[in-house]
Amino acid sequence: MRQPIYVIGHVNPDTDSISSAIGYAWLLRERDDLDVIAARSGVINKQTSWVLKFLGVDAPCLFTDASPRFESIARHYDTTTPDSPLKDAWVIFSKTNGIAPIVDDDNIPFGLVTGRSLFSLINQLVGPKPDKKTTTLNEILELPCKEAADTTIEKFNKSTRIRELIKKVLREEQNEFWIVDDDGRYVGVVRQRDVLNPPRVKLILVDHNEAQQSVSALEEAELIEILDHHRLGNPPTNAPIKFSVEPVGSTSTLVTEKIAEAGLAPPPEIAGLLISGIVSDTLNLISPTTTPRDYDAVKRLTRWAFITKSVLQDETFESFAEKILGAGSGLSSQPSSEIISKDMKTYKSGGYKFAISQAEVSDLYELNKYKDELQTALSEIREGRGFDFSVLMVTDVVRGNSRIMMDNPPAILGDLPFIKNNDGTLIAKGMVSRKKQLVPAILSLLEE
Repeated sequence: MRQPIYVIGHVNPDTDSISSAIGYAWLLRERDDLDVIAARSGVINKQTSWVLKFLGVDAPCLFTDASPRFESIARHYDTTTPDSPLKDAWVIFSKTNGIAPIVDDDNIPFGLVTGRSLFSLINQLVGPKPDKKTTTLNEILELPCKEAADTTIEKFNKSTRIRELIKKVLREEQNEFWIVDDDGRYVGVVRQRDVLNPPRVKLILVDHNEAQQSVSALEEAELIEILDHHRLGNPPTNAPIKFSVEPVGSTSTLVTEKIAEAGLAPPPEIAGLLISGIVSDTLNLISPTTTPRDYDAVKRLTRWAFITKSVLQDETFESFAEKILGAGSGLSSQPSSEIISKDMKTYKSGGYKFAISQAEVSDLYELNKYKDELQTALSEIREGRGFDFSVLMVTDVVRGNSRIMMDNPPAILGDLPFIKNNDGTLIAKGMVSRKKQLVPAILSLLEE
């Protein structure tokens, strides 16, 4: 069975991260006939949730840790029951190099028939006791399996990380172990040698290339490709990989271009997802990160998405874009801590570790009502996660301006070229892009 490949975006996924993962997974399945699964490494935000529901698309599977689990090395051997004749176990035993799992009627592990346990039974029956020397092999094979089963075999949950128990497994005298699910039911069997070189999870990263923004235990995975539009900060790899980082406004633009290069046309719901990724990341093509390639991608996607008898047949690009941005804006519908954490990126520069979050509103005056709560949440998250300072960029998606809040900023950030407001916030006129406007401004000061 082929090992699947997971296409996954950054932690705290935004709409572009989710849309590009789903879109690229679709392309790789369609073009290359690969077993590819779209995944996410965090909770879906309000805007993305609305888009998925509107288009009728399932959310990607949640995948937060790339460390191999016991399930990946479990051998799914055939089983028999405790009261079945030993000859049934013998048939399995002869095909599995010496293992026959015995489970009860509820698929709960009872014991293993192994070479050691089988020899122990034979020794009891035809060993030094004279009255047992006439027992034949056929008679032994008619005994119930429970007579020959080793019931002391240890069990491990299928979702447990191998790295957490590898030392324990290698110290054990026994060679075989049960793998069970959360209900204690049989999943498979592993041997000691299986834990030494488990298959690595295969990953394709989209919309990010920095390990600190990626799924946990990335170093334990097999990284095979990166498709992104952010600054470089990629993790080292043990072998060459496909690596594409392009200066466009959205990773969904890159996926759209690859679909076109393959001569394919996605279903309307996939095209709609990619439109939403571009609209979200470029704030409907007004962000300074927007390029002619993003406009070209939107033109192509519009042709694929807004067709008769599709979920988007009653929409235009303008009406759909307005709904997308409206679904993601506002400070009233969720706790301040979620507003700070849901779209937060972490950075290291000039000896500082810091985070920059972004929230979208339709009017910056909305910030006045929630400023104190957001400032408290900004401080709590900074202290709780060990950042030197933290920043919140609140962006007006209608007028294209932002207000910036900071907690514990270093003195050098007092030189940021923004208007200082009486309430302590900074007014950044014409600023809508964290990546292309705010981050470079902060980094240029910290790296002096």
